[in-house]
Amino acid sequence: MEKSENETMEMEKKISDDEPEINYKGIKAMPFIIGNETFEKLGAIGTLSNLQVYLTAVFNMTRIDATTLLSIFNGTTNFATLLGAYLSDTYFGRYKTLGFASISSFLGLLAITLTAAFKNLHPPHCGATDSKCVGPDAGQMAFLWLGFVLMIVGAGGIRPCNLAFGADQFNPNTESGKKGVNSFFNWYFFTITFAQMVSVTLVVYVQTDVSWSIGLGIPSIFMFLSCILFFMGTKIYVKVKPEGSPFTSILQVLVVAFKKRKLKFTQQPWLSFFNYTPKKSINSKLPHTEQFRFLDKAAILIEDDKINPDGSAANPWMLCSMQQVEETKCVLRVIPVSLTAILYHIGAQQQYIVFQALQSNRHLGKTSFQIPAATYTIFAMLSLTIFIPIYDRILVPVTERIT
Repeated sequence: MEKSENETMEMEKKISDDEPEINYKGIKAMPFIIGNETFEKLGAIGTLSNLQVYLTAVFNMTRIDATTLLSIFNGTTNFATLLGAYLSDTYFGRYKTLGFASISSFLGLLAITLTAAFKNLHPPHCGATDSKCVGPDAGQMAFLWLGFVLMIVGAGGIRPCNLAFGADQFNPNTESGKKGVNSFFNWYFFTITFAQMVSVTLVVYVQTDVSWSIGLGIPSIFMFLSCILFFMGTKIYVKVKPEGSPFTSILQVLVVAFKKRKLKFTQQPWLSFFNYTPKKSINSKLPHTEQFRFLDKAAILIEDDKINPDGSAANPWMLCSMQQVEETKCVLRVIPVSLTAILYHIGAQQQYIVFQALQSNRHLGKTSFQIPAATYTIFAMLSLTIFIPIYDRILVPVTERIT
């Protein structure tokens, strides 16, 4: 017995030596990650917010065609985030995904800039006296779509990984790490919202009133700086290895719960639950909850279930851990909240704020200066920018004292 215990202790010590403690840099890594996202937003928003005007003014598209094209682009971008999250969690990890996506976004913005800079890449200018405007040819549209595709790839990798990668830099097991994550989220949204405000004012003004090639070139420069800043922090980042897609884990819980649906709960069901948690997992241990109790059957350990030497299930499609079950429950609880956003966006997408602004009087008083149409989206950003510091520095400390 003593020999067995000594062997176990030696084995655990060997594993500990092979797996050095993670050196979390926390706050030191924040400038690189937030800076990367800030410059990415300065680049992407500075281009996307004014694309409706660009497509109608430079590519001579009708407003319906321009809106349809951008709706397809935005919808595809949103779906690309699901694929990007899957590839990141399963194969590449967040660091590699962010690096590749940042470069792709830069190349996409550069391609769109070139469509404005070179006459051969866009149709001839349509004057006010022209009876008929010439639209883009197949080659010009193909080059424009190349820029869009590269931006879709970039957004598909950046959007699902940037926040999570920032959270990876903080130790989830310490109080300072938990508070650091909360502050990171708040200041993350503050800085990117501020960047968006700069994009829809100064950058949009240059595009509309100075030059499209210069105005689109500025976002490309911002995106290039975003790539540089991101890779500058490479040596201090905590790079979490891919552990498998959460979508696969959720599907396993649903499948195993269905397979074991005929099992009965004992009077103390938690005694038969499989409570394995990976040692390297950065997710907090979730307590057992009674909601969606039917999913608990996926974690019931029976005689036929086999366990690996490290404590994990030999066949995850036959046995799931209680942690997996509770994570699945968390996702199910969020779905109703997420679905409410669908109704909001259905209404919001029908507003066409930019085209509505084009038809309004945008002069400041009696001056000749006109507010660019794409700048009208700033009001929502302005309210968010003002509220976040108030929330982080006033509301949160006050409520913490009460609750």
